[in-house]
Amino acid sequence: MAGSELKLLGRWSSPYSMRAKIALNIKSLEYEYLEEHMNPKSDLLLQSNPVYALIPVLIHHGKPICESLIIVQYIDETWSSGPSILPADPYDRSIARFWADYIDHKWFPSMKSIMTVEDEEARKPYYETMNEVVGRMEDAFGKISKEKPFFGGDQIGFIDIAFGSNLGWLSVVETLYGRKFLVEEKAPSLVKWAERFAAYPAVNGLIPETDKLIELSKFLQIKWRAAIAKK
Repeated sequence: MAGSELKLLGRWSSPYSMRAKIALNIKSLEYEYLEEHMNPKSDLLLQSNPVYALIPVLIHHGKPICESLIIVQYIDETWSSGPSILPADPYDRSIARFWADYIDHKWFPSMKSIMTVEDEEARKPYYETMNEVVGRMEDAFGKISKEKPFFGGDQIGFIDIAFGSNLGWLSVVETLYGRKFLVEEKAPSLVKWAERFAAYPAVNGLIPETDKLIELSKFLQIKWRAAIAKK
């Protein structure tokens, strides 16, 4: 496939953009990557996602597909010849979608809140939520993986992509606030899973460096706190 037929609008630091990149890599697809700087947002982004004006956006033959998990599903369904990302069984697919949705509602929002609030006391409920997520995902891994290396079995799948794309920002939170969430005594399976996920061929090299994300987080903290102050 010519790269011009498939474009991805994304941002290097975005776990959501990373999801689309992983899915494209799994299917061995060639694509043109367009880095969005968000200030100002490009005309192409505003035209492609007029509702939210957010990345990532996949453009296939001129048609935009928005929202990261929808993009991953679109890639999986459109290029069926490559390795499957979602399970074939309808029930298993529903379980994968459930956990991906759970991650999106609980995990990154908690990390963002930890970085946004300004005192340690205010961070406590978000620490608790993250520990709860780790416990639930450790339990889910044992049930879903069936003793295989990934949630998706022998290869990464939908849940792996949804959860693993956040590992870079998890490292930021752990570094800045001196707390570890993926630890052997609480989540031995997830600790090993995270190592395998980062080394997986379709993922290797995509997780941003922690130091670079920390530098970006300083700017984002100001932005997020200003947004709260306006409310």
